[in-house]
Amino acid sequence: MAWIGKKKSVIATSLIAVVSLFVVVVNYSEKPYFLLEPVFGQTFSSHWMFSRQTHKAFKPHLGYISVPKQEPLKLHCEVCSLVSSSGQMLGQAAGPEIDRSSCIWRMNNAPTRGFEHDVGHRTTLRVVSHTSVPLLLQRPQYFFGQANDTVYVVWGPLRNMRKDGKGIVYNMLRQAVEKYPQARIYLTTEERMNYCDMVFKKETGKDRIQSGSYLSTGWFTLILAMDMCKEIHIYGMINDTYCKSEGYRKVPYHYYEAGSRDECAEYLLHESAPYGGHRFITEKAVFAKWAKTHSIKFYNPPWKLS
Repeated sequence: MAWIGKKKSVIATSLIAVVSLFVVVVNYSEKPYFLLEPVFGQTFSSHWMFSRQTHKAFKPHLGYISVPKQEPLKLHCEVCSLVSSSGQMLGQAAGPEIDRSSCIWRMNNAPTRGFEHDVGHRTTLRVVSHTSVPLLLQRPQYFFGQANDTVYVVWGPLRNMRKDGKGIVYNMLRQAVEKYPQARIYLTTEERMNYCDMVFKKETGKDRIQSGSYLSTGWFTLILAMDMCKEIHIYGMINDTYCKSEGYRKVPYHYYEAGSRDECAEYLLHESAPYGGHRFITEKAVFAKWAKTHSIKFYNPPWKLS
């Protein structure tokens, strides 16, 4: 009898161990990748890195912290419309369709006023380069005024974003929040910046710094959107072969800068720049790859994904 009792005890202990292990595995698998990446710093296959996630309302995005409270960004969107700053937006009358989205994302200082018919009225979130912050501060009431509930996510190198009084961009944003206390401004953390560099190297085989290039605001925007949005609609973004196609539409680089350099001319200039350029065309090829494993759709112009 003692032998039977001992056997039952062993079985019970084993069952408890198995159940405990199962709970640990389930909890681990439910943790989003952004919680793991700063700790482990590993490189992963792009399929696993950007696999479909269970999107939960108000999931904290730890790679983005508020000014000045240092709180993580909490935002969830079912359908995100990412509106390009490209001249491709002009004349497409996409504004009403864009405005029907649950979340509308814009980049840098791209305005809506005067362009509502093509780009829509609302702005839920705006991703901003450190170099574009002074442009926003030229029109602070428009971007940060009382009626504006837009979330701002600002990216930039540590030298400009440091909080010890020497970060020139951080100082600008801190002053903006002091003047407009309701402004919702978040900074991309140094760890998240490094992660975006790592993704570029993983996807292209090129080290961003060694190749003399800078990531575009579009790159940071899409990486954040894939973490935050269940479905992504991108308006006005051309693919990596567009500028080589016959009869492509020549448009200004920015829809709000009439007479600016032709978009394709700007892209080709940056792609071949030995230092300091954005690799727009290379990035677009990566975006096409991501669209095969995510719910990402391109409009005006549409993309043909093989």
